[in-house]
Amino acid sequence: MPSPHLIHEAELPWTDVTHGSRIALRRKQLGAAAKGQNLGCSLIELLPGKQSWPRHYHLANEEAIYVLSGEGHLRLGEETLPLKAGDYVALPASPTAAHQLFNGGTEPLRYLAFSTMTAPDIVVYPDSKKVGVFGGAAPGGNKAARVLHAYFPLSAEVDYWSGEDTGAEEPPTGG
Repeated sequence: MPSPHLIHEAELPWTDVTHGSRIALRRKQLGAAAKGQNLGCSLIELLPGKQSWPRHYHLANEEAIYVLSGEGHLRLGEETLPLKAGDYVALPASPTAAHQLFNGGTEPLRYLAFSTMTAPDIVVYPDSKKVGVFGGAAPGGNKAARVLHAYFPLSAEVDYWSGEDTGAEEPPTGG
């Protein structure tokens, strides 16, 4: 009997991720299919002329990219770096590692995307000025285990005491 931790990429279906006219990719979540718990891995094909997820950085999870084929470029922090087959990029959990991939070529940019699967995680999107909060399961992780998944504009900050009653309350009674 084969192990549930051994999968063959060709046997997994692609999941298409598209949004508007700029974002278009295909993804196979290898780590989840192999029942990984603390390390995620996806095979991604970024379509020609398209970009990946919105530019973001994590506060808990580290990511990495290994390019298998094709060419593109990576917006990383304040830099734009060319990418080609054989390139590996570490993306630490840090504002200095805000990242987004682009495929300006005519062939798919095929790469492996790795991620630690730490929960909770907070993801910041500096271009759109929003924040994502993930509790119970990391982004890309087990959605059934996720107890919190929400996005907020960074401007939505409220005071710690906002919404709390300022009047006198009776303390709860035991018993």
